[in-house]
Amino acid sequence: MFYNDVERRKWQNPEAILTNIGVKPGITFVDVGCGTGFFTIPAAQMIGDSGKVFAMDINADFITRLQERANIEHINNLSVSVGRAEDLVLCDQCADIVFFGIVLHDFQDTAKVLENAKKMVKAGGILVNLDWKKKPMDFGPPLKIRFDEQTATGLIKSAGFNIESIEDSGPYHYIITARP
Repeated sequence: MFYNDVERRKWQNPEAILTNIGVKPGITFVDVGCGTGFFTIPAAQMIGDSGKVFAMDINADFITRLQERANIEHINNLSVSVGRAEDLVLCDQCADIVFFGIVLHDFQDTAKVLENAKKMVKAGGILVNLDWKKKPMDFGPPLKIRFDEQTATGLIKSAGFNIESIEDSGPYHYIITARP
């Protein structure tokens, strides 16, 4: 489901979320299912030229829009890829943070996506899954496709990660942090 950034910022603050998960200058950040860059652009700005941001999405139009935004904002630390997260490994054990921003429930093969994430995250890095709470609300994806916290943690553990924390992230989302 696609929301414009102005509308989305009413219920989600990307800079605050990114700060809370440890985005800082010089790190390597992978945004899986990045869309048009709601988290990607702020992450790239926060990380600066001493770091690197990899972003992927299956939607080529979203990637084109993301690259256009990055060009306008003179962001030079961004590498974008079009493709299925089930098929792409953007780097080998390079990521300080592999991030899923309200998308984990959208993949056809979540286990394969998480397996690929494990290949990208450094030994000391983290996987972060920010996703919709599984409760009725007026917007967001259909309730039936959302993962509750237990389902998401089970999938993440099955991929070889250890859960570090599960927290609320505002009224509509939860955030899971895990290490390989």
